Amino acid sequence: MTTAVLAGASAPAAGRAVTEPGIHPMTAAEYHADPVPGGSLSSTGARRLLPPGCPALFAHERDHGRAPSSVLDLGHAAHRLVLGDGPTIHVVEADNWRTMAAREERDQARADGLVPLLAAEYDQVAAMADALRAHPVASALFDPARGGAPEQALFWRDPPTGVWRRALLDWLPPSAPGRMIMADYKTTTSAAPEAIRKAVDTYGYHQQAAWYTAGIKSLGLAEDVAFVFVFQEKTTPYLVTVVQLDAMAMRIGAARNRRALQLYAECTASGRWPGYADDIEHLSLPAWAEARDSEEYL
Repeated sequence: MTTAVLAGASAPAAGRAVTEPGIHPMTAAEYHADPVPGGSLSSTGARRLLPPGCPALFAHERDHGRAPSSVLDLGHAAHRLVLGDGPTIHVVEADNWRTMAAREERDQARADGLVPLLAAEYDQVAAMADALRAHPVASALFDPARGGAPEQALFWRDPPTGVWRRALLDWLPPSAPGRMIMADYKTTTSAAPEAIRKAVDTYGYHQQAAWYTAGIKSLGLAEDVAFVFVFQEKTTPYLVTVVQLDAMAMRIGAARNRRALQLYAECTASGRWPGYADDIEHLSLPAWAEARDSEEYL
């Protein structure tokens, strides 16, 4: 089992190439720029490779990055206030982004590696952080007094394919005998359990849980891992729901990750990153539309 390189120990300095498995301290920007020579695959990338994404979309986003948005800014800011780490928040004293001056200040902040928020948005994420700290379970999961560290970057190799894998953990508890409880923070429009169930499927969070769990085990940080998500609504009263996915969801997530790793290895070897389909696709109407219109018109 690989020995982890602990943060603050003999890990490479931020900005240097990652060539050994372990935990490597770096900024989120350095992590997303992929410091592994020859490239590595993240959980986000693995999900993008598979439907409803495709290798061509993955390759484009890898080469050009994701377009910034106010939704992403709000999520980054919430992580900063909840976890105590991440990009610095830059408050723009404006009511909205309609004026040129506000947009120019926003764009400059992003160029400087900051997270731009309107004053009202900052008040919003501050209130979200307060609400999360009042939740008995969520507050304990991210409590610095329990030890551990936020925003830890893990790198390891996948033995079957040789592909480098990476993960940026919201919070890494200290290694200790017994079960490690891993938590990942998500902002959402609804933290109702049924809404979360749909979000897990839509955004592939079961893949993320399986991916991060694999990284923890591969680096020898824990043999037994309980991965939980902390979902928080972005509107008052900023409700929080903590969930753990069942065994079947984790099995499916791991199976999808395995297919993504194989696909990434194949595309890397061939240099070809296909789109949705190369041949003519024969499609039918969605089942619900076919049932509706066949009764009405046939």
